[in-house]
Amino acid sequence: MTAALPFRPLYRGCGAALPDRILTNAELSTRVETSDEWIRSRTGIQERRLAGPEETTADLAERAAQKALSDAGMSADDIDLLVLATATPDLTFPSTATIVQGRLGMTKGAAFDVHAVCTGFVYALATASNFLSCGQHRRALVIGAETFSRLLDWTDRTTCVLFGDGAGAMVLEAVPTETAGDRGVLSTYLCSDGRLTDLLYVDGGPSRTGTVGHLRMQGNKVFKAAVIRIADAMAKAAERADIPLTEIDWFVPHQANERIIGGVVDRLNLDRNRVVSTIARHGNTSAASIPLAFETARRDGRLKDGDLVAIEGMGGGLTWGAGLMRL
Repeated sequence: MTAALPFRPLYRGCGAALPDRILTNAELSTRVETSDEWIRSRTGIQERRLAGPEETTADLAERAAQKALSDAGMSADDIDLLVLATATPDLTFPSTATIVQGRLGMTKGAAFDVHAVCTGFVYALATASNFLSCGQHRRALVIGAETFSRLLDWTDRTTCVLFGDGAGAMVLEAVPTETAGDRGVLSTYLCSDGRLTDLLYVDGGPSRTGTVGHLRMQGNKVFKAAVIRIADAMAKAAERADIPLTEIDWFVPHQANERIIGGVVDRLNLDRNRVVSTIARHGNTSAASIPLAFETARRDGRLKDGDLVAIEGMGGGLTWGAGLMRL
């Protein structure tokens, strides 16, 4: 385990928000040349949620945050750090985090966005955990929120079938390390490689094109890059925590697709029955996927107090990372 810091971030609560609109594979097959069988067999996805015309990333993030605060038995006044992971901000600036901060009525501390695409929640959790561990902040709201449907090329069947919209949030609280026992965020590991930018990106932006752009992906190359790097990140996070991967109670991966998740599970020899998967109903919600899956498993009783949970993600950049926490 890494050298002891004065505080450890403990999990206190979670929340999630999904748009009402459901887009099924059958409906998608009327838009592009695809089929339910083709999508399911290659991705495991059956349906995904799409934000309404007036529904924004901040709207979803706010709803998830309110539920997380309620679950933690806290109010916005108790929070002094808000870290929001998103690749689909409401505005170029200010950050979506500050928009959510204002709506929640949070009047102290700091709020900012983290942009690491599908690894976003891992990056946000690591960032918040480090602030809490050193004592700079006391309680953090960590959010992953996306309206990824706004970035999709709806004529490209290789990408438009994959993604959905949603938000998830988690509340962390710093407690003295000597009283935390074996609970809390035990380790995180982050990495990136900018040489692989062209494998997964959006071909627009305010500086380069003045447009939003569309998602572009070299799917086969992303798959090959993902499994090896995610498995390595998981191993590094476990090493930092001085805990063998065999002790993990639940694996909550980024919900990219079933093939990538399965590849990581096989490479690390994990128990498939201990994997939380929401890909069938949510699709890939980028930075929102891990907290959405976490909230689902917490709500249905799978994730219990005392469980050792591993998370991981990989996204454009390329970025990737992993973390271990005991509830």
